[in-house]
Amino acid sequence: MTEPTLNIRGFQIFKGSLDGQGQADLLAELREVVAQAPLFSPMTPYGRPMSVQMTSAGKYGWYSDRKGYRYEQKHPEGQSWPPIPRGALALWQGLVSTERMPDCCLINYYSDKARMGLHQDRDEADFSWPVLSVSLGDEGLFRIGNTTRGGKTESLWLQSGDVVVMGGEARLRYHGLDRIRHGSSTLLTKGGRINLTMRVVD
Repeated sequence: MTEPTLNIRGFQIFKGSLDGQGQADLLAELREVVAQAPLFSPMTPYGRPMSVQMTSAGKYGWYSDRKGYRYEQKHPEGQSWPPIPRGALALWQGLVSTERMPDCCLINYYSDKARMGLHQDRDEADFSWPVLSVSLGDEGLFRIGNTTRGGKTESLWLQSGDVVVMGGEARLRYHGLDRIRHGSSTLLTKGGRINLTMRVVD
């Protein structure tokens, strides 16, 4: 098993897990996903639109509206979610498990103005499985908090090709994305950041 480059509060950070070709190959697979399940901007339960655009692949997709945060088996347009890209599954198999595959690959697209506030990933049934996160495109300032709101946080810049595994003590820590360093990567021709998070849902 590959050793993480950094370990911050239980967040295992694997810098440069995907080289340039690996990033381009995964991006091509993601474009196929988006062609079948277009990006959309969900609404929070409080009636505010989220600043990120998203879609999903796998058995489930993550969704939010006035009814709350949850997983759904259909895209908002009614079609089933496409299969999880092979390149993403290869990362999961290399860093998490070759036995249990993820049920959902959530794909978030951040423009240079998009943010993601501190939050916990707790809509899954089994917290013993980690969440695996992949960064593509422009650098993002990732913030790591505590298992309850408030208190001191730590931040680091994630670059294109970096992978983070959030398991064990980190699984229910608050975390978020404060800002994007626009133009820091040439992977996406119009800039922006893509973040994949793979999760076991059932």
